[in-house]
This record gives sequence, structure tokens and C-alpha cells, in this order.
Amino acid sequence: PPPPPFPPPPPLRLWGGGGASFFPCSSSQQRLTYEMLSNLALVLIDGTVFEIVQGLLEIQHLTEKNLYNQRLKLHSEHRALKQELLRKHKESLQGCKSHNLAVLRAAQQRELEALEQRVKHEQKMMDEKIVLELDQKVIDQQNTLEKAGVPGFYITTNPKELTLQMNLLDLILKMQQRSAQSGNR
Repeated sequence: PPPPPFPPPPPLRLWGGGGASFFPCSSSQQRLTYEMLSNLALVLIDGTVFEIVQGLLEIQHLTEKNLYNQRLKLHSEHRALKQELLRKHKESLQGCKSHNLAVLRAAQQRELEALEQRVKHEQKMMDEKIVLELDQKVIDQQNTLEKAGVPGFYITTNPKELTLQMNLLDLILKMQQRSAQSGNR
């Protein structure tokens, strides 16, 4: 069977999907003031913020890939444990006397259920670890961008502020792409 899907991204991720518009909701447009845009333009002039954002994006991609691989490894280990247990059960059944069959099957069922509970618990713990690690990356990203003087960035878990920060990052990335395209001409 295919591995279970990767857990849904936590609600605190800075790098979101970049729809057709920079500002999908009017509250983001209202919060993005002329002063904020002017200050953003000033910090983008020398290109340092572009490099910082690119570095943060690369770190995030590496982190996501690493966490995904950890989860796949855990899933593979669980699959191997279950296969080994089923193999052991099959061997036991083949050597079992008929009058002990019901007792053996009941014991094997309990053993299988215990393994499934363990697997479920370990997967839940892994998923929680992934969410916490990604949440920490968001805080690190917010802190880095705040220290770099990028307007609108500070440590927050407020969904509206996170949406604004994601929109600002989308804007910065699109400006970086345009800057690179105009530089290649």
C-alpha cells in the first residue's frame, strides 16, 4: 500500500500558495498601508532582503524534505514490523496443534492490535513533532525578517497577521523574479 499522505501543513507556515492576486482578502489590502509599502521598497533596494528570503525558502524546503523523509522512514519501519509479525504468526499457525488453534489466534489478534496501537501512537507523535518543528521554522523566519527590518514582520500566531506576512513574502518573491528578469535583459 502507498505510504500515508504527509500531514497537512500547520496553520503557521509563512510560505503559502501564491494565488493569482497578492492580496486575496480585503483585510490584507487594508492592513498593507502606503507607509508599509514605502518602507518595504526601501529595505529591498540593496537586494539583501531578497537574499535573506531566498535563504529562508531554501532552509524551509530542506526542512520539509527532511521531515517528510523521517515520516517515510517511520512508515517503512512500521510496515516491516507488521510484515515480520504476520510472518511469525503464519509460522506459529503452521506448527500449532488443532486444539490450541483458537487460543493461538486470539493471542495473535491481541499482539497485532497492540502493534497497531503502537504504530498509531508513534505516527501521531511524529506528526506532532513535524508540526512543532515547522511552527518553530515560522518563528525563526519571522524573527529573521524582523531583524532585517522588513516591515510587517514580527513573531505572531495571529492568522490575519500571518496572512499579511505571507502576502508580503509573495510580493517580495515576485519583485525578486521581476528584478532578475529585468537584469537579464
